[in-house]
Amino acid sequence: MFERFTDRARRVVVLAQEEARMLNHNYIGTEHILLGLIHEGEGVAAKALESLGISLEAVRSQVEEIIGQGQQAPSGHIPFTPRAKKVLELSLREALQLGHN
Repeated sequence: MFERFTDRARRVVVLAQEEARMLNHNYIGTEHILLGLIHEGEGVAAKALESLGISLEAVRSQVEEIIGQGQQAPSGHIPFTPRAKKVLELSLREALQLGHN
């Protein structure tokens, strides 16, 4: 699926994985994708959130407060949750419908 993503979208996914690792989570969820979007900083979503005064640090803090830190750092491959997979599938579908190849 990722071969159809833009370089920026792939970077968001990599950053989401890094955020999951930093929080010692053994999965990549929608919260990690959100953190990746904000962390990437150049996309429309990041700029819109920034214009609302929403920072990476604030969102990361909220994720940590709501979900908490994992007990130990994950090793190897970190799987996507079903909801995160759905978000990625829908984002690809939306991009194709908008004519973004």
